[in-house]
Amino acid sequence: MKKAILPRALAALALGSASLFAISAASAKEITIWCWDPNFNVAIMKEAGAIYSKTHPDVTFNVVDFAKADVEAKLQTGLVSGVTDSLPDIVLIEDYGAQKYLQSFPGAFEPMSGTVDYSKFAPYKVKLATVDGQTYSMPFDSGVTGLYYRKDYIEAAGFTPADMQNLTWDRYIKIGKTVLEKTGHPMMGLDPNDAGLIRIMMQSGGEWYFTEEGDLNISGNAALKAALETEAKILQSGIAKPAAGWSNWVGTFTSGDVASVITGVWITGTVKATPDQENKWGVAPIPTLDIPGAVDASNLGGSSWYVLASSGVKSEAVDFLNEIYGKDVDFYQKILTGQGAVGSLLEARDGPAYAVADPFFGGEKIWQKFADWLAKVPSLNYGIFTNEVDAAVASQLPGLGKGGSVDDALAAIEEQARSAIQ
Repeated sequence: MKKAILPRALAALALGSASLFAISAASAKEITIWCWDPNFNVAIMKEAGAIYSKTHPDVTFNVVDFAKADVEAKLQTGLVSGVTDSLPDIVLIEDYGAQKYLQSFPGAFEPMSGTVDYSKFAPYKVKLATVDGQTYSMPFDSGVTGLYYRKDYIEAAGFTPADMQNLTWDRYIKIGKTVLEKTGHPMMGLDPNDAGLIRIMMQSGGEWYFTEEGDLNISGNAALKAALETEAKILQSGIAKPAAGWSNWVGTFTSGDVASVITGVWITGTVKATPDQENKWGVAPIPTLDIPGAVDASNLGGSSWYVLASSGVKSEAVDFLNEIYGKDVDFYQKILTGQGAVGSLLEARDGPAYAVADPFFGGEKIWQKFADWLAKVPSLNYGIFTNEVDAAVASQLPGLGKGGSVDDALAAIEEQARSAIQ
């Protein structure tokens, strides 16, 4: 009799264990995330997931690394087809494309306004992901811009680091001419077919290709006109070394050819990747446009995280983003140190990593500088056709470099842009 009881007991125990395992498996949640750049976005998201899993062991993360173009293509295909089973739970979207997705696919993304305290973030990052009073993103990395300059070159030309502060663009060009004359080094590398510098200058002037209402803003755009005039001066002055494409542009400063770089903070790691240039670089605010209201801070690039409304774990996904990216100041110190990521959570600026003196930049606290500039970046509506208008702008830049009329360029940009967005 006892022999019969034992197998039954073991069977019951096994059944109970199997039931517990099934319950545990059923309660486990996996969050799938699409993003690009294994050394930056992917690595940072894996770190965020590891931190969250310590207090939420039932949540796991599947971070999928695609090329940026592939993320955009797969997301677009899934949203257009309505086959949401193929979509992730969280996706990274570049800020310039945010409004296009939000307005083209209403209801596709989960609003986070009721959960995330957006007052803690850089205002410009919040605004670009807001539609009809609802904000949909978890703001992530900033493209806050700066002027990186070679101290040795500008000093050889008779200037000091103090001369690189509070610059106007005209003054920057004048310094560049002297640097070129005295040292033989062009002041900057510039791709005459890329409109990135135009976007930097235009946003610093408080305007964009579109109005706050989303209407095309070209002919009456004072900041765009000033930016085009400024780039024309740069191209015609001879202070810029022409660069065709990303690799050639990067090579202008990693090789030591040029005296300065004006772009987003994300370039810092690339600047620091040339060890023999240590202690030769400084950082200053970007030059200011000569128009009312212009500031010495702007943005280039940057991206944010979005939760798909179709996700079966959207509540967990929102909670994860809010707990780590929305509140964890220590996390921001870690990704600043590890990946050079300047996040847009403003209170992270008070963390210890931002106060560290960087020996590569001669002991300057460069992260604190970028964090301070971050809060000054003008908030704009990027609209849904930034890329299309950007292409129209880029097509006019070579002609401006040869002395073409800025007014004629503006007219051509407007005509091409209206044709492209109809």
